[in-house]
Amino acid sequence: MQKDDRPVILVTNDDGITAPGIRNLVEAVRDLGRVVVVAPDKPQSGMGHAITIGEPLRLEKVNEFDDIESWQCSGTPVDCVKLAKDKILHRKPDICLSGINHGPNHSINIIYSGTMSAAMEAAIEGIPSVGFSLYEFGFDADFTVSKHLAHTITKRMLEERLPEHTLLNVNIPKAKPDEFKGIKICRQAYAKWAEEFDERLDIEALKNGYASIVPIKIDFTDMAAKQMLEEKWKDLL
Repeated sequence: MQKDDRPVILVTNDDGITAPGIRNLVEAVRDLGRVVVVAPDKPQSGMGHAITIGEPLRLEKVNEFDDIESWQCSGTPVDCVKLAKDKILHRKPDICLSGINHGPNHSINIIYSGTMSAAMEAAIEGIPSVGFSLYEFGFDADFTVSKHLAHTITKRMLEERLPEHTLLNVNIPKAKPDEFKGIKICRQAYAKWAEEFDERLDIEALKNGYASIVPIKIDFTDMAAKQMLEEKWKDLL
C-alpha cells in the first residue's frame, strides 16, 4: 500500500456537519493535504470550551463530502477535536481548521464561540490551528472570498509554523470579490453584546471591507505572533 505523505488537515466546526460553511472550507483546502472532517451532528454554537461528561459520546462515519473521510459526533466542537486525535487519526493532525462559521467571532465573542474553542483545543495540544468566520449569518451566504482566504492562509500555515500554542482568529467581511480590500493583522478588540443582544461595537477592519486576523493564545492577543505575521506575510497584506 502506498504511503500517504500529505499533511493531515482536520476540519471541524460548530454549525454542524451539514452546514454550508464547513462544506466550503473542505472544498477550499482539499488539494492541500489529506482532509479528515470530524464535526458535530447538530449545531453547537455558543458552546465555548464545553466538553461532554456523564453521557456517551457517539461517532458515526458519514458520506457527507464524497471522497473525504468524514465523521459526525454527538458532542461539542471540543469533543470533536479530542476524538479526532485519539480515536480516528491516532495522532495529531498537522493542522486544525474550524469553520467557516456563519457569523463573526471577533472581540470577546471568542470566549463563547464553539468555532474558536475547537481551534483553541487543538492549539492547547500543540496543533497549528485557525478559526474562520464569515460576517454573514445566512446559509445562502457567498463564500467566494472566504474560500480564497482559507486556502491561502492554510497553505501559508503549513509552510510556516506558528509559535507553539498560538492560533489564528480569521474574520471575513460580507463582500464580493471586487469589494474585498485585503487582510489586516489586528489585536483583539474589547466589544461585547448588550443585554438586549444588539452588538455594541464592531471592529474597524471588518467595517471597512478587510478580513481581520488576530493571533491568539490563552491571554488572547499574541503580540509576538502579530509582529511576525506583519513581517513575514507582507505579500498577503
